[in-house]
Amino acid sequence: MGEAARLDAWQLFLVGLALVFVIEGVMPFVAPQRWREMVSQVAQLDDRSLRVFGLCSMLVGLGLLYLVN
Repeated sequence: MGEAARLDAWQLFLVGLALVFVIEGVMPFVAPQRWREMVSQVAQLDDRSLRVFGLCSMLVGLGLLYLVN
């Protein structure tokens, strides 16, 4: 991997990370009370449910990456 490609990869990674922060910040900014309620409900889920949700989220993300690239 050349120097330019390595820099492009880091830039792309940082752009993706920045988008995660922006998207994650929308709910607390727009509806802070509803966000607190949602976080409280998620905290009460059992480990298996959280893992299934996490797996589904990762699969959707991978699918989107596949379609975009």
